[in-house]
Amino acid sequence: MNSQSILNANSLAFLEKYLNNASPTGFESEGQKIWMEYLKPYVDTFITDTYGTAVGVINPGAPFKVVIEGHADEIAWYVNYITEDGLVYVIRNGGSDHQIAPSKRVNIHTKKGIIKGVFGWPAIHTRSRDKEENPKTSNIFIDLGCETKEEVEKLGVHVGCVITYPDEFMIMNENKFVCRAIDNRMGGFMIAEVARLLHENKKQLPFGLYITNAVQEEVGLRGAEMITQTIKPNVAIVTDVCHDSTTPMIDKKIEGETKIGKGPVITYAPAVQNNLRELILNTASEKGIPFQRLASSRVTGTDTDAFAYSNGGVASALISLPLRYMHTTVEMVHRKDVENVIQLIYETLLKIENNETFSYFK
Repeated sequence: MNSQSILNANSLAFLEKYLNNASPTGFESEGQKIWMEYLKPYVDTFITDTYGTAVGVINPGAPFKVVIEGHADEIAWYVNYITEDGLVYVIRNGGSDHQIAPSKRVNIHTKKGIIKGVFGWPAIHTRSRDKEENPKTSNIFIDLGCETKEEVEKLGVHVGCVITYPDEFMIMNENKFVCRAIDNRMGGFMIAEVARLLHENKKQLPFGLYITNAVQEEVGLRGAEMITQTIKPNVAIVTDVCHDSTTPMIDKKIEGETKIGKGPVITYAPAVQNNLRELILNTASEKGIPFQRLASSRVTGTDTDAFAYSNGGVASALISLPLRYMHTTVEMVHRKDVENVIQLIYETLLKIENNETFSYFK
């Protein structure tokens, strides 16, 4: 299969719609509906759970279960405090970056619909030259154009309303995908494309495949923690993003060296089962799929950890998509990497044998 032919016009239309839709942590359901609608022709059935994780299942009756997984949620803010003169102070919902907030437009999600606002910031002329104050969670604030707290509340804005950025999808220089929330709705997109390719190529798997789009990763891998108890998988291949460490101000001695356009990133970490990782590496080499390597110390910081340490231990591995500018509104990935992650997961699934234990003690 030629990786350059993987994405088609329908794929890209779905990707744009899916990325542009807001799915903040804890409020992922509208995005999950878009994802499930796209996936529906390629799976036999769906599982959903109480908090909104969605799973498309192929061969639901099979006893041996393989998960491919991404997470559905994007970072956001919560309304935390409304001042008497109508300004809004916030707390994080996930790892939102306070430094990028000033002068950003925002959408505040209310029962009356989306209310527009902006993160205000003092003009450069008025800031102290000798000791400029940096943005931090205690001093960034949202202006809704209101003069009083009462005006804000009349709009339907209250403590606990979730806030997202409106920044939308674009393609730069023909092959760079740019948007907020590529971390990690691109993962959900890629596993959906794997399901599409299996269907279009009429591949029959000897096991059950659970295409899992988990919620609440950004607040501690919580959706994966829940759904792995429901599925009870034998194997889990997780896809998330990792840092392109070649842009300015990143120390490669700390972050390692990975770069967009150079291929999927295979992680070495305690949570990654070595034999499953070697199967993935061998598949990449055999199929001519470029790849990069990355080491993680105690944890991967991804849903891989939640799957690996569940149910008495699940053989788990992580295939990452290198990303520039994580947790900003201009997250950037390379189309070629997206296609190669899809192809690598697809080809690896075709090599997993039914009832394979990946045991070190055969």
